[in-house]
Amino acid sequence: MVRLFGQPPDPIDDHRSRATGHGDRPVLSPKPKAGVIDPPAPSRESLRGLDWFIFFLADVQTGFGPFIAVYLTTQKWTQVEIGFVLSIGGLVGLIGQMPGGAIVDFARSERLVASLAVATIGTSALAYAAWPILPVVLTAATLHAAASCVLGPAIAAITLGLVGPLGIGERFGRNARFAALGNGTAAAVMGTCGYLLSSRSVFLVTAALAIPALFSLARIREREIDAARAHGTVPRAAPDAKSTSVLDLLRQRTLLIFAGSILLLQLANGAMLPLMAGVVTTRSSRWAPVLIAACIIVPQAIVALTSPSIGRKAQQWGRRPLLLIGFAALAIRGVMFATVSDPYLLVAVQVFDGITAAVFSVMIPLIVADVAFGSGHFNLAQGIVGTATGIGASLSTVLAGYVSDEFGSSVAFTGLAVVATAGLAMIWFAMPETRGTPAPDAAAD
Repeated sequence: MVRLFGQPPDPIDDHRSRATGHGDRPVLSPKPKAGVIDPPAPSRESLRGLDWFIFFLADVQTGFGPFIAVYLTTQKWTQVEIGFVLSIGGLVGLIGQMPGGAIVDFARSERLVASLAVATIGTSALAYAAWPILPVVLTAATLHAAASCVLGPAIAAITLGLVGPLGIGERFGRNARFAALGNGTAAAVMGTCGYLLSSRSVFLVTAALAIPALFSLARIREREIDAARAHGTVPRAAPDAKSTSVLDLLRQRTLLIFAGSILLLQLANGAMLPLMAGVVTTRSSRWAPVLIAACIIVPQAIVALTSPSIGRKAQQWGRRPLLLIGFAALAIRGVMFATVSDPYLLVAVQVFDGITAAVFSVMIPLIVADVAFGSGHFNLAQGIVGTATGIGASLSTVLAGYVSDEFGSSVAFTGLAVVATAGLAMIWFAMPETRGTPAPDAAAD
């Protein structure tokens, strides 16, 4: 059968026993039975179903965020009330990362969990449109945030269950491509609907898009999703309580270093675009909406074009070189924002944002799979990294906003670049290479 998403390494060489080192729990691979291990062979229908599920899911989730503030403003809400609702959603999203991953780990059907989450988001969108009063909107925001905590791990689990640990590099890249295409398409469609019809129509469109998302999810064949593999579990000759312990996972040095680096990534990245939007508006208020839209579109286009290639390079070069490239691009972007004054050149600087986004959209689930595969808690590990992401993003806007108000935007951008450089140093000096650590089969010889 022709492989759609890249060939695995030689099965005999790749499955020899190896250990991660650097103080981590060793992950041992057995000798292949009869010299050959057959890789998973999901059907074309399942793989296409996953493509379009991610595309439409990006459409569905784009209906929230900035559109909520616009819509509630038209409903005569105060900025304090709007900020309260957004804060509640953000808090639920932060707290729910690890429980969301744990739910996916314990679920018997990742596809069922994903379908319930999509249905919840669609229902929340209808609630916004039908009855924009405080109790209803708060409930909708809470449900949407909770569902989103489950969806990310569910998608990664379905992917891992379909293609296995040897095929996830390029497959995660393909996932990132369709997510970027979905985000761009959704922003254009919903923005047009909001302009031509009303801000309420954005939420009706969001609810409607949940239908093709669920239809695409149904095309993924349940029997082709290996449940044990989707949770990062491997067969063992005898139970190994230590290797599958949650506490053992939480103590893994590589996972903690990676989560710390992602916190620094978000601390540096979270405030850059909002700060830059303020700078652009000050320098060219007439063209600000167009320029800001371009600053959003450019990175999405780069992610869509390059993500599968990054997945392939991660298999060829390893993970660390790409992580270093992603952090270096973020640091350069901060320095450029601090020094460039022409608002039109600031759009060009967003190319570096696209590089960083493309790298980490693939590397985050891929490295988590490297580290956590074999523990049975792959999705919980995703939640740990997701929590670090939320903390970094939340602190970024507050700290950078304060520095910008007190010392100016150039100093704030320089500070964000320094944080990105600290993340690069953490990868360079502390982060071990993780390529090749997942064992696709841990059965006894």
